[in-house]
Amino acid sequence: MQPKLVRQTEYEYRSLQMPRGTSRNAARQLLTEHAEYGHWELDRLRLLPDGSRTVLLRRRIIRQNRSW
Repeated sequence: MQPKLVRQTEYEYRSLQMPRGTSRNAARQLLTEHAEYGHWELDRLRLLPDGSRTVLLRRRIIRQNRSW
């Protein structure tokens, strides 16, 4: 009996920097567009003391198996 191979999910990441004056509505709209059209999901959002935001997005890497 052969052991089953379990593949861990792999992600690619993208970092976005939003300046201090960015409104919540503008940030929401930007993240919504990335999610809808680029299939990105929110991984982490940091609100820095100076008011700027650092956003880390991720999306799953889908690999195809060869069938020959």
